Amino acid sequence: MEKAKVYFTDFRAVNGINMPDKLAKLIRFAGIEALDLEGKFTAIKMHFGELGNLAFLRPNYAKAVADVVKEKGGFPFLTDCNTLYPGSRRNALEHMDCANLNGFNTVTTGCQIIIGDGLKGTDDIAVPVAEGEYIKEALIGRAVMDADVFISLTHFKGHEMTGFGGAIKNIGMGCGSRAGKMQQHNEGKPHVIPERCRGCRRCIRECGSDAISYETGKAVIDKEKCKGCGRCIGACSFDAIRNDNDNATEVMCCKMAEYALAVLKGRPHFHISLVVDVSPNCDCHGENDVPILPDIGMFASFDPIALDQACADACQKQTPVPNSQLSDNLARPGWNFHHDHWLDSNPNVRWEETLIHGEKIGLGTRSYELVTMK
Repeated sequence: MEKAKVYFTDFRAVNGINMPDKLAKLIRFAGIEALDLEGKFTAIKMHFGELGNLAFLRPNYAKAVADVVKEKGGFPFLTDCNTLYPGSRRNALEHMDCANLNGFNTVTTGCQIIIGDGLKGTDDIAVPVAEGEYIKEALIGRAVMDADVFISLTHFKGHEMTGFGGAIKNIGMGCGSRAGKMQQHNEGKPHVIPERCRGCRRCIRECGSDAISYETGKAVIDKEKCKGCGRCIGACSFDAIRNDNDNATEVMCCKMAEYALAVLKGRPHFHISLVVDVSPNCDCHGENDVPILPDIGMFASFDPIALDQACADACQKQTPVPNSQLSDNLARPGWNFHHDHWLDSNPNVRWEETLIHGEKIGLGTRSYELVTMK
């Protein structure tokens, strides 16, 4: 497979151009106008951010993309699917309220917002995945699959289970209905290391399955009730919860790539990632820690694998931000250096598996040419 083109521009604005205008210029430079958008329903998949989190992409960026789609005669809408875990996006009503409170509405974005899997996260379509090794039918939000054209607009950041949250995470996990998210997460169930548990009860507040209780001040997970979503792992600040299955994270990453293929195959698609506010964990958190890496720029491509690879490579070249999760880990006595920012920030991740498997099943290529727009 020949190299994919990934287009890049930084966040400099020395000529007075603002960032939404610069994003619009980049996606045109990258060829988005080659898509047949005339009269087409165009899904712009993004993350509206959990309430309390301030690292998510500003709605101004969404408007820049939506405006380009409208200029070409398309009918854009912003979309995301409901969450598996409790929070402010667990059903369509709360999800829409969350989006609005975080600044996403028809005025700020210039288009409508549709929650992809309906009111309760059950409105999905079973999409066959002929190339899948783990998934034979992906359960994707109906509104996502009803769109004629698909665009991903991603906040590229760290992630406690997948290493980073890039285009594949935004598409594969993000477009899965609640049942689809369970299908991707269920390859292993976590356990508690009692000597590490501080009894802070943060994990029980995050659990959506009523699977965690406290005995003698320590967390205990009921494996029968546990859905294996891993939310408690991300919630624990003391590394007290681990996954019983060493392959669970790796398998989840492969399933996520197969879900992304189900979303994209057979229709026009385009992908955008902004490497900004690179928080160590997902925007699904109701908070965001300081960035682990400096802001880098905007990337765009027709190939989501190449896009993620280019963003990951650009991040690996950066110096960690002082007083961040990453720099704190690197400063710990006896720290086992991985010489990999994603592993050194969240040591249990298997981020490369997503890209290796995605390339294997034909989602894209890890080989890319970076084209810079001045």
